[in-house]
Formats: sequence, structure tokens, C-alpha cells
Amino acid sequence: MLIGELSRRTGVSTRLLRYYEAQGLLDVRRGSNGYRHYDDDSVVTVRQVRALLRAGLSTEVIREVLPCARGERPDIEWCAELWDILNDELAAMDDRIDDLQRSRSTLAGFLTRS
Repeated sequence: MLIGELSRRTGVSTRLLRYYEAQGLLDVRRGSNGYRHYDDDSVVTVRQVRALLRAGLSTEVIREVLPCARGERPDIEWCAELWDILNDELAAMDDRIDDLQRSRSTLAGFLTRS
């Protein structure tokens, strides 16, 4: 399928699909005319990428996770390396949440002094 059809089927803009390709998240073949051609399984891949982005993962981490992703949700086929990567991401996310809570508390303190 061409990029326009993949965009229609996934609801993702063509610009974002090209970005996913550039990040190594989406495989594409080029026709003799230079047009991008995607396989039918690209629809599932795009949906996996979107779900993993919603989980707060970077495209760099998603590139490592995708080979283990199964289905649109996606379900993850676990291996030790992947478990470590996602645990590290979760710990970093917890740290960011803690930082935000401290910042919020400080800001709220400014407001109560007014």
C-alpha cells in the first residue's frame, strides 16, 4: 500500500509515518517510481508504535521493543534485555513524576503565600 492509504488506515499523518521510517520503526520498500510501499502488517506496526508512545517510551526504546511486540495492543514477548530496558524506563518515569510533584508543591507554596 502507498503512504496515503497507510495514513488513512491508521489515522496517522504521512509526515509522522515518514518520521517513523526515519527512526527505524517502520519498514518500507521503494518502488521503481520512488514511491513508498508498505506491507499490510505496517498497519499493526504503526498501531504498536502509537501504543508504546502513549506508554511514554521514546522512539529509541520503541525500536528495541518492536521486535518483541505482538498484536496491536501490543503484547510483549519477554526477554531479559527487554525486561531491563522497560524497568529502567519505568524507574526514570517515576523519577520524573517525583520531580514534578516537588515542583508542584513549590509552586503551590508560592500561591498560598500571596
